[in-house]
Amino acid sequence: MSNLTKEEILTILNANDNDIVRYMSETAKYRENNLITYSKNIFIPLTEICRNDCGYCNFKKNPDDSQTIILKTKEEVLADLREAEKYGCKEALFTFGEDADEEEIVKLKLQEYGYDSMIDYIVDICQMTLDETALLPHTNGGNFSFDDLKRLKEVNASLGLMLENSSSRLMELPAHNKSPGKNPKLRLETISNAGKLKIPYTTGILIGIGETKEEVAESLLAIRDLYDEYGHIQEIIIQNFTPIPGIEMEDWPEPSLLDMIRTVTAGTLLFSDTDVSIQVPPNLNNDTAQIFLLCGADDWGGVSPVSPDYVNITSPWPGIDELQKLTEDAGFELSERLCIYEKYINSEWLNDCLLEKIANLS
Repeated sequence: MSNLTKEEILTILNANDNDIVRYMSETAKYRENNLITYSKNIFIPLTEICRNDCGYCNFKKNPDDSQTIILKTKEEVLADLREAEKYGCKEALFTFGEDADEEEIVKLKLQEYGYDSMIDYIVDICQMTLDETALLPHTNGGNFSFDDLKRLKEVNASLGLMLENSSSRLMELPAHNKSPGKNPKLRLETISNAGKLKIPYTTGILIGIGETKEEVAESLLAIRDLYDEYGHIQEIIIQNFTPIPGIEMEDWPEPSLLDMIRTVTAGTLLFSDTDVSIQVPPNLNNDTAQIFLLCGADDWGGVSPVSPDYVNITSPWPGIDELQKLTEDAGFELSERLCIYEKYINSEWLNDCLLEKIANLS
């Protein structure tokens, strides 16, 4: 169990001057090695239609726009995957708007392709990825039912869903007031069901969307509780809100660098007695990424040499060479990993097909 209370986390989240430097230096005690990991991936949005309408979102598109991805064909996806193979990518990150098949335009496309629902389609896409390519599927498509997660488990090395925040108060703010799928009760239920099903999982929090420090502490503790119960959370993303022109929250202030430092430090110390990785997206923190390594972050997340970050389209990925330079300059060593962490590569967590696939990759 965690040895940090909510009050202790709040002390870190409010720390300044010498105190924050002391907390940052404490994180070094818990490093098992000098490695900073990343996963070389391709980011494939299957559709840009979504039932949610988040105030900070750049991903959701208008169905009437001719540039909008309504639903990629299997042939288009396979062509993307083949391109990714040329660059040595090992992760296929599949994203799509939550409950996109509630929209008539997506339903019609699914019927045209011979499918009844989005879950049928994504399961088939993941199976195709396993059958036809060397890549491992990792699906991140919002909340799923227990039964849908059970199906996805069979064809995914890992799954992901950002908690963002555990406070229902944020449902009243511009970030989430038009996004029923961002209800934290639904999200916590999805993450909990993934734990019951023994699915290696990525989650995280979003900083700067109107949350209080108390709500940050409660969100980190909620994730810790799920980890303590099921042991399935392999990494936690601590992501900063970044304004993009054209979004509803384009004039909303970004979180300060100090708040990010405090949050990454608090997250690291909260999970210091586990092997859960702390990830900060490097493309959202070009000038400050290295400082988070000194706060305990040990993972850069998925980085793609072939596709943009469709969720943060104005923030290009650093090149792998650049990432290596940043990492080594801070005194660490860059190491490529799979989208599933090593401790989960066994029959307790994966079926034989996925285990064989990973063995061939290795």
